[in-house]
Amino acid sequence: MDLEFHQIDLRYEHLRKQDAAKERALLASLDMLGQACPVVVLAQEAAASFILVDGYKRLRVLKRLHRDTVRATVWDLEEAEALLLERMLRTSRSESQLEQGWLLCELRHRFGLTLEELGDRFERTPSWVSRRLGLVRDLPEAIQEEVRRGRLAAHTAMKVLLPLARANRADALRFLEVLLRAACSTREAVALQAGWLKGGDPVRARILADPRLFLQARAAAQAPDPMGKSGLAQLFDDLGALAALARRAAERTRNGALGALQPGEAQDAERALHQARSEGQALFTLLEKELTRARSGSTDRHPAA
Repeated sequence: MDLEFHQIDLRYEHLRKQDAAKERALLASLDMLGQACPVVVLAQEAAASFILVDGYKRLRVLKRLHRDTVRATVWDLEEAEALLLERMLRTSRSESQLEQGWLLCELRHRFGLTLEELGDRFERTPSWVSRRLGLVRDLPEAIQEEVRRGRLAAHTAMKVLLPLARANRADALRFLEVLLRAACSTREAVALQAGWLKGGDPVRARILADPRLFLQARAAAQAPDPMGKSGLAQLFDDLGALAALARRAAERTRNGALGALQPGEAQDAERALHQARSEGQALFTLLEKELTRARSGSTDRHPAA
């Protein structure tokens, strides 16, 4: 049967993650070949509409193609049974822990299933069900919404943001903005998290200001020395990078970066400025001292001299 979009109830859309790459591929296929596979719906007796169980991606793509209707097949099942059957039939991809938690949460709160009943349906223990429900409970909704929209990997949310949220929800939400701005992989997110947890306020201020730059600096610090480069050549590289960072910071300051400070951020900015000034002055003092000794021909400025 063909249904118009206004006839379809999207009440379970929040249980699905979006994937931009897959939707682009599906868009090309539907545009060229049309809809070959119907979506799955349930009829509502009390309303002239149908609950969409499977086919949220297809429906979004058909709307983007400005189609008027969607081909659908109707299952004659109770809602809870339809959701469980759809999950069993979905074998093209593995579920994330968060998606499992979403479905369990929906079944528990909408249909009143107990932990034991959910465990039986999923062939798991009540303890497994409780842990998945805990993920949904502990992870802020703003983070879960970014996973649904496809802007944040579920694995990254579980590995990086969930521990932060359990310790300090406000920190987790601040760090979410870092990850979204950096558009980084889970491995890079773990590196940012390590810097965030160990570095204190000045390091956190640098991560918030430019997470990609922090990752680049960390990679450069951990990289082995280039083959064939002398210590002097490497020092010149470091000083060139330092000059570039200073120019970038000056440009951002001229463009009003400090004019948009929120309450409490002024103290973070002062700490970052103090650390930058302290480290920079120590470097410049050392360089001037060594240059003076080098010009005088002294050989006791360094053990390798």
